[in-house]
Amino acid sequence: MLIINSLSRCDIILSIENNPRRLDLTTKLAYGFGAVASGAKSNGFNYLLLFYYSQVIGLRADLVSLGIMIALIFDAFSDPFVGYVSDNFHSSLGRRHPFMYAAGLPVAAAYYFLWSPPDWDQTSLFLYFVSMAILIRTLITFYEIPATALVAELTEDYDERTEMMSFRYFFGWWGGLTMAVLNYLVFLPESKGGLEYIDGWQNYGLAASVIIFISIYLSAIGTHRYIPYLKQPPPRAPFNLSRTASELKETLSNRSFFALFCSALFVAVAAGVSAALSIYFSRHFWEFTSAQIGYLNLPYFLSALLALFFAPAVSRSLGKKAGAITVFGLAVVLAPMPYVLRMTNWFPENHTSELFWTLMAFNSLEVMLMIMSSSLIAAMIADVVEDSELKTGRRSEGIFFAANSFAQKAVNGFGVMVAGQILAFIQFPALAKPGEVPPEIIYDLAFFYVPVLMFFYLAAVAVLSLYRINRRDHSENLRRLSKSSSQQN
Repeated sequence: MLIINSLSRCDIILSIENNPRRLDLTTKLAYGFGAVASGAKSNGFNYLLLFYYSQVIGLRADLVSLGIMIALIFDAFSDPFVGYVSDNFHSSLGRRHPFMYAAGLPVAAAYYFLWSPPDWDQTSLFLYFVSMAILIRTLITFYEIPATALVAELTEDYDERTEMMSFRYFFGWWGGLTMAVLNYLVFLPESKGGLEYIDGWQNYGLAASVIIFISIYLSAIGTHRYIPYLKQPPPRAPFNLSRTASELKETLSNRSFFALFCSALFVAVAAGVSAALSIYFSRHFWEFTSAQIGYLNLPYFLSALLALFFAPAVSRSLGKKAGAITVFGLAVVLAPMPYVLRMTNWFPENHTSELFWTLMAFNSLEVMLMIMSSSLIAAMIADVVEDSELKTGRRSEGIFFAANSFAQKAVNGFGVMVAGQILAFIQFPALAKPGEVPPEIIYDLAFFYVPVLMFFYLAAVAVLSLYRINRRDHSENLRRLSKSSSQQN
C-alpha cells in the first residue's frame, strides 16, 4: 500500500509539473491578491511618506529622504539573504509558505505605528522614522520574496507566467490605488484641512495595516494546497560562507538576468524620483485639491485591469522581450510630456477642467503601459530560473526575484534621495500651501525633474535589449531539464 501511495503521489506531481495549464482562476487570484499588501505598503513609502513627514509632521525633507534611503539599503541587503534562505529552507510547509505566514502580523502592526509617530524633536523623530522604516521593509521582504518566487514553481508555461505576474501587478496596483483613493477622498477631506489633517493620516495607517494583514494571509492560505507539489530544496548541508558566496556569484552571473538586473537599477532610480515628487507636482505644480488628486487615481483601476488582459496578449503575439521594450518605450515617451508641454505653454492652465481631464488621460495611459511592461519583465525573470538551472544544477527562484528586488530597493532609495536633494537645491519651502510657492521654484522643479527622469528610463530600455531568452529558448530549456530528470530517475 505504501508503494502504491508513493507511486500515486509521484504521478500527481509529474502530472502537475507536465501540465502547463494546471492553474485555475482561484489559484491565480490567490497568488495575485498577495500583492495587495506590497501595493499598499509601496504606495505609502513611494508617494506619501516624504510629504507626510516633511510637510505634515515637520521633519526636514533632506532628513526624510536620507532616512528612506537608509531603510532601503538595509532592506536591499536583506533581499539576497531571504532569497537564498527561502530557496534552501526545509520544512513541512515547503520553502516559501513559512515566511509568508510569519510576516503578516508583525508587518501590519509596524506599518500602523509608522503613521502615528510621537511628538519628538528632530533628532529623535528621525531615529524613530528610520527604525520603523527599516523594520517594515525588512518584514515585508520576508513575505514578498518567497511569495513572488512561487510563480516559477506553480507553472513552467511561457505565457501563463505572464498571466500570473499580470495578476500580481494588477492586485498590487489595486491595493496601492485603493489606499490612495481612500486617503485623499475619505481620510483627508478638505473640510478638515486636506493633506495637512494629521488624524486622517493616522486613520490611513490603520486601514492600510488591516489590508496588508488580510492580503498576506489570504494569499498564503489560497496557495497552501500546492505545497506538496512545489519544488523541493537541495539536500541539507552545513553552512559554508565561501560556498554560499560562490553559488550566489554563479547564479547571478546569468547574462539574461544581468540585463534585467541593470535595467531594474535604472528604472528604480527614475521611479524613486517620480514617486517622491508626485505629490509635490499634484499639489503645487498642477494645484489640485486633495479630492482632485483622489479622483485622478480612479482611472488607474481601469489601467490595471486593461494591463491584466493586454500584457499576456502582448506576450503571446510579440514575445516577452520585444513586448516589454515596445510597451516600456511608449511609456517613457509619455511620462515627461505633460511637464514639457506646460513649460512650453502648450498645456491647459491650472484650475481648469481641461487640465484635469487631459492629465487624467495622459496618466491613465502611462500607468497602463508601465504595469504591462512590469508584468512582462517579471515573467522574464521567471524564465531565467530554468536557464540558470541548466548551467548550475540549482533552482534559484528566490535568489533571482530577491536580486531584482535588491536592485529596485537599493537605488529606489537613491532616487528618493535625489528627489529630496532637488527640493533642497531649488529651496522648495517646507509646510508650503498651494499658491504660496514662487513660480520660479515651481518651474525649476519640472526643469530638473524631466531630464533626470528621461536619462534613467532611456538607459533602462537600452540595457533591456541584452536579454536573450525567447519562447523557443525557454521550451528548449524545459526539454533539456526534463530529459536530464528522466535520466536521473
